[in-house]
Amino acid sequence: MAAVSDRLPAFPWDKLEPYKATAAAHADGIVDLSVGTPVDPVPQLIQRALIEAADSPGYPTVWGTVALRDAITGWVRGRLGASAAGHRNVLPVVGSKELVAWLPTQLGLGAGTGTLKDKVAYPRLAYPTYEVGARLCGAEAVVYDDPTELDPAGVKLLWLNSPSNPTGKVIPKEDLIRIVAWAREHGILLFSDECYLELGWEAEPVSVLHDDVCGGSYEGIVAVHSLSKRSNLAGYRAAFVAGDADVLGELLEIRKHGGMMTPAPVQAATVAALGDDAHVEEQRVRYAARRAALRTALEAHGFRVEHSEASLYLWVTRDEPCWDTVAHLAGLGILVAPGDFYGEAGARFVRVAFTATDERVEAAVKRLG
Repeated sequence: MAAVSDRLPAFPWDKLEPYKATAAAHADGIVDLSVGTPVDPVPQLIQRALIEAADSPGYPTVWGTVALRDAITGWVRGRLGASAAGHRNVLPVVGSKELVAWLPTQLGLGAGTGTLKDKVAYPRLAYPTYEVGARLCGAEAVVYDDPTELDPAGVKLLWLNSPSNPTGKVIPKEDLIRIVAWAREHGILLFSDECYLELGWEAEPVSVLHDDVCGGSYEGIVAVHSLSKRSNLAGYRAAFVAGDADVLGELLEIRKHGGMMTPAPVQAATVAALGDDAHVEEQRVRYAARRAALRTALEAHGFRVEHSEASLYLWVTRDEPCWDTVAHLAGLGILVAPGDFYGEAGARFVRVAFTATDERVEAAVKRLG
């Protein structure tokens, strides 16, 4: 069996440990802006739903309860503008990272046939798990700036990510229409990672499932959504996919065999979360204030902000190698993510998360001043 190091890239976050130690040595403690993990409380109505469903001794179903499928389809129709979505167009998953990492394997991708390898395409600046998913199944990972400029030969899976992690860039509706048409023309399955869709600041993110984008047909397209960011549920591993019923049907059968079941209490919590918009708006207000404070402080400190029109991150540069920037900020007790974690094109940028508490964000602002 091949060693893990031969099959997968090195886990990038291990490289941050020395800088984390430097930041932690600050007299007032570390301000960790390196990871986009929620820090605010899980809304009470979601906690109550989880507790009330705690007595769940039996196995849950992979497809989920009727209440969960109703909640997802209702949200997809209302929030994404996907008016034709029904129960066969949705499927709960055990967190979106699991889905991203194992999707190529579950789709049966691999080395391909003859001299033409199966290819998984994803943005040049991207969440590392897209590459990991390709490598786990033996497919070839390819990057793009504009997917419609790819050679379609061998491309079996095309990943979009809007809003982007790490850059916060949003793909405009007209570009989504063009990309969906191109993927369908070439018979390429398109998965759109839309986990930050609720967090648009200077642009309004649009789903590939929107009627205007896909023409009311989900053929060949699937959207990925998570409750980790919108509802502070990263610890619950609550997510789902929506789109092409045939693709989701195949995934359902595979995931049944693999026992990939969302726990019953989490299913109940997801129903509560998708049925309430108030807590989402409350969290947006918190993030908006933290974002504004950090952006102002970073720009005053000599940083330039690029893209960053959505998501939970600011994509910033001082026009120097990213690790020099990481070291500089670590000296101030602030830990950020180096841009090269997300591809070589990020080598002069850092990603700054605004998911720290108000107190820690205030501390970072003071240090940058």
